[in-house]
Formats: sequence, structure tokens, C-alpha cells
Amino acid sequence: MKKPPQDLSNLLHQSSTIPELAEKAELLLHLDHYVKQMLSGPVIEQLKVANLRQGILVIETTSAAWAARINFQKSKLLQQLRAETLPMLTAIEVKVNPGLAMYEPKSQVIQNELSEEAASHIEALAQHVDGELGQKLKRLAALASRKRQS
Repeated sequence: MKKPPQDLSNLLHQSSTIPELAEKAELLLHLDHYVKQMLSGPVIEQLKVANLRQGILVIETTSAAWAARINFQKSKLLQQLRAETLPMLTAIEVKVNPGLAMYEPKSQVIQNELSEEAASHIEALAQHVDGELGQKLKRLAALASRKRQS
């Protein structure tokens, strides 16, 4: 005889490790944002707070060059974290994880909009150009006009 399915929320509350894991994940996410605010420049895109264990904050980065840069700022970062967030923090460990670069979010494509002046210039040009290019310019101008109206 099969057991009836259990409600997922009941299972989550019965297991003591899942709420602890969720709490730690939230803490690491908060620390990641906090560390990135303290550091500046392109280094913030190359690091991730990976773990906090036994008073040691583990930061992963994509290359040894970025690890060296973070190591230069480690003592300042440690002092700030102790003073503002984690008084029990004893050390910061920087590890290189080249696989971290594979999981970076792809940059979003910036879609530029045509100004009204640019659209009117394209319309004027389209009237003087024949053939396939003229048709494409007319469609582009019409598209720009539709975007302005909506």
C-alpha cells in the first residue's frame, strides 16, 4: 500500500536542516551585497561571497589577479565587516574559482530609442532613396513613430 503524498510545507518544517540552510543562504546573499558595496571598481563583478564558517569569510573570485587585488584590500574589509556587521569574524579567505566566470549573468542588450528628430531625418532620407534601402528606412521611421505613440 502506497503512502499518500505529503504537503511540501510540512516536510520543510519537519526537517531542521532546511530552514538553517535557507537562513545561511540569505546571510551569504546579504554579505555578498555588503562586500560589493564596500569594494569599488570592476572587482565587484569578479567576486562572490561563497561561505562563512567558523568565523572565516570565504570569497571566491575568477582569477589569481583578482584574488591578489582583493587580498590587498582584505585587512580594511575585515575591519569594516567586524565593526559594522560580523564582530565574530576572524579572517577572510580568498579562493580562485575560474568556473565562477561561466555563471556571470550575460549583459543585457541595450535597446536605444530614436529621438523624434532622428526619426524625422530618417523619414526625409527614405523619401529620397529608392529600392530596398528606401523601404527599410521607411519601416525604421514607422517603427520609431509607433514607439513614440505608445
